[in-house]
Amino acid sequence: MHGEYKVPGGKLVVVDFDVVDGVIRSPRVAGDFFLEPDEALGDLDRALDGLPAASDAKTIAKAIAAGLRPDAVLLGFSPEAVAVAVRRAMTDATGWANYEWEIVHDAAVPPRTHLALDEVLAGRVGDGRRKPTLRFWEWDESAVVIGSFQSVKNEVDPEGAARHGFEVVRRISGGGAMMMERGNVVTYSLYVPAELVQGMSFADSYAFLDDWVLQGLRNLGIEATYQPLNDIASPAGKIGGAAQKRLGNGGVLHHVTMAYDLDNAKMLEVLRIGREKLSDKGIASADKRVDPLRSQTGRSRAAIIESLKQTFAALYGATPGSVSADELAEAEALVESKFATKDWLYRVP
Repeated sequence: MHGEYKVPGGKLVVVDFDVVDGVIRSPRVAGDFFLEPDEALGDLDRALDGLPAASDAKTIAKAIAAGLRPDAVLLGFSPEAVAVAVRRAMTDATGWANYEWEIVHDAAVPPRTHLALDEVLAGRVGDGRRKPTLRFWEWDESAVVIGSFQSVKNEVDPEGAARHGFEVVRRISGGGAMMMERGNVVTYSLYVPAELVQGMSFADSYAFLDDWVLQGLRNLGIEATYQPLNDIASPAGKIGGAAQKRLGNGGVLHHVTMAYDLDNAKMLEVLRIGREKLSDKGIASADKRVDPLRSQTGRSRAAIIESLKQTFAALYGATPGSVSADELAEAEALVESKFATKDWLYRVP
């Protein structure tokens, strides 16, 4: 068995082993990580040897941590990373290099159509009818996009939204409400096969799928990091957040919205940001929560997107693509039957 896991922001962990009578045997941990002292590498192998092959990641990580000598220092990886590599070896996990990737950056469509395209394209990747894809969104309208399980009345001030020209729409993924003002956000969606994140927890998969954008932001001079569960941040503040949906056919939707510029006063009028949420984030006021890309880079939104596209293409060999006519038609039909309906928008009033 062979498993690999690239730690987001860290190093590659590789595990090879046999499975004999349902037990891990002859394990060998390797990678480009740092480990002191040298003898601690044998601790990793001995901790894995004899574990039931059906062990979950928490059990594996606990066994590794317990088996390490007290003075062991792990840099660029962790017992949890080794556990993920083991679990990926036991599944049909794949890596980025196993696929041909497309980058889509088409003209603007209405917010509801963007949301419908997310469902359509993720479904097609799951069905094997589309290559795994990175899609950047273009906007010529403003919208508040709420999470699949959020209450409209709890998240949005209808008078403020109407006054500032924000349509309210609901996406298929969970997470929180996003105020998406035209020209002031950078939004992208990844449509990937479930095999790419096989063996990872949901939390691990969030960071794994956005590791490329952290590299892209660093290329722009931003000290970007991932803050569990789903925030992209820098020392200056939060940049954006991610959300994810896994479809029954094996397609995975992972999308991110980052603030390019932000009118904090407008945000407070459009969104109902409760005291509990601010307290949980350890922030005194909502207008201190987000530090946008414009202030951190001084670059135009278009230049930032182009740089991120170049990073993704360089890492994974992606080529330009576009949404096909029949994909767009399917999305527009889904807008009419689902995303434009009150039943969908007010599924949680």
